[in-house]
Formats: sequence, structure tokens, C-alpha cells
Amino acid sequence: MIGSTRSLRVFAYTLPTDMRKGFDGLYGMVSSHLDRDPLSGELFLFVARNRKRAKVLMWDGTGLCLYAKRLEKGQFAKLWAGEDTTAIELTTSELQLFLEGSRLVGKVAVSPERLCLKCLTNNNFNGKIEHVEAGGNHRCQDPPASRFPP
Repeated sequence: MIGSTRSLRVFAYTLPTDMRKGFDGLYGMVSSHLDRDPLSGELFLFVARNRKRAKVLMWDGTGLCLYAKRLEKGQFAKLWAGEDTTAIELTTSELQLFLEGSRLVGKVAVSPERLCLKCLTNNNFNGKIEHVEAGGNHRCQDPPASRFPP
């Protein structure tokens, strides 16, 4: 798997890309077309017009990494959504599924919504968390009843 266990953002460029581009060409596309910082540590996915090749550009902290994959059979999922959208955000799990050939990526949400502190506090989860941390949620001390008599 590309990346690490930390939460990484993945941006897929939704227009077909010339796969002859290397580090510098894709770096320029990230800066100019996606308006993102290529040195941010985020992952950037590019797909060829025929959808048989894909490249992922990533800054790992010491240098740019360029991962490439060419399919021998089949095609990658179609990520481009039209002229009005140039990028979509994926999770690292969705990126992995995409690179493994899943056709659902980009069409339906295959990952749960990302949680944030505001979402948790708006749904009163904050009070529940404080209640549990204060020791207000004790488990029953009695052992569970056995399904079989002794």
C-alpha cells in the first residue's frame, strides 16, 4: 500500500493525463490544475485517457515519489466527472481499491464519512465521551449467563 498508516488525503485528477509526464510535469499539474501543494504529503492520482495506466505522486518527506501501474487486462474505473470538476478526493482505502481494479471507486462512496470534532459535538457525543471518561459507564459486574447449564 502506498503511504503509511496515518490519515492521508488523496486527490484524483479527473481529466485524462499524458502518462509521459514525470516528476516535474505532474508536480506542475498539481500546482496549477489542482491548486494544491505537491510537497504537502498528500497523494495525487493521475490516469491515462485509455485508463490502462495510472500514476500517483507523493512527497514522503525526503523527496518526490512516483508510483506507476499499467494494467495488462481491463481498465481502471473512470474518474473524470466532466469539465466542471478537475479533482475528487478519495481515501487511501479507495485509492487502494482503485489501483486493484475496483469499478466502484469514484461512482459510489465506499468509505464512511470522515468524522470531525464539530460533527461529534453537534450530535451530543461529546457529553457521552465525558460521561464515560468520568467513570459513569460501568459494565455489569455479574458474569454473563452461560448458554449451557453447569
